[in-house]
Amino acid sequence: MSKHHVSSVINGEPVEFLCEPQQTLLDCLRDELHLTGSKEGCGSGDCGACTVIVDGNIVCSCLMLGVEAEGRTVLTVEGVAEGEKLHPVQQKFLEHAALQCGFCTPGFIVAAKALLDENKNPTEEETRYWLAGNLCRCTGYDKIVRAVLDAAAVMRGENPPSPAT
Repeated sequence: MSKHHVSSVINGEPVEFLCEPQQTLLDCLRDELHLTGSKEGCGSGDCGACTVIVDGNIVCSCLMLGVEAEGRTVLTVEGVAEGEKLHPVQQKFLEHAALQCGFCTPGFIVAAKALLDENKNPTEEETRYWLAGNLCRCTGYDKIVRAVLDAAAVMRGENPPSPAT
C-alpha cells in the first residue's frame, strides 16, 4: 500500500508528512510528527483525550484520517501556549489543580480553548455542556470547570494574570 503525502499547517507551522490511507490523524500526529500531547483513550471518539482543533472546530483526532488533514489547519495541545507563555486555560488548570494523572488534560485544554475562542463569557452550564465530550476518571469536573471560567475572566480582562504568568 502506498503512502499519501499530506501538507497541513499544524500549530502555526507548515508541515508535510506521509501516511497510510487508513492511518488516523492521531497516529500521524504522534508517530509521524512526534506530537505526543494528544492521547488515545478509546479510539472511538468517546473520551476526548485526542481532541484537536481543525479549521476552528474541535475534532476527535482518533476519528479523522491523516489524509483528511490535507490543506487544513490543525491545533494540538502543543500549539496552545505562545512560546514559553502559557495560555490562560493552561495557567488556570495549574492554579486550580484541575488535573491529576494528566492523561485527559490535553483534550480538555484544547476543547476549553475552542470554547473560549467562540464564547468569551460562557456560563457554567455552557462550559459543562461544551466539555461533555471529554472524560476524566481522576479529578471530577468541578476544578476543570472553575479553571475554564477563571481563564475566561482573565481573557476578558476581569482578573489580573497571576504572578506566575
